Amino acid sequence: MKTRIYVTLKGGVLDPQGKAIHHALDGLGFHGVNDVRQGKLIEMDVADDTTDADLDAMCRKLLANTVIENYRIERL
Repeated sequence: MKTRIYVTLKGGVLDPQGKAIHHALDGLGFHGVNDVRQGKLIEMDVADDTTDADLDAMCRKLLANTVIENYRIERL
């Protein structure tokens, strides 16, 4: 089963990559962008019997740093 994990920084965490992207977009003439937050997308193909609890454990233990990041699991 195809699964996507979206990992994003929590609201109060500084995002230097997002700031760099924002600055680069502004330099390219895209002045309508107010803010940029950068995250990551992890796509996995897991066995059909993989439980939501297993996916959640994967995120908490390895895929996301839960101190500074949020994650969202999407089964396709």
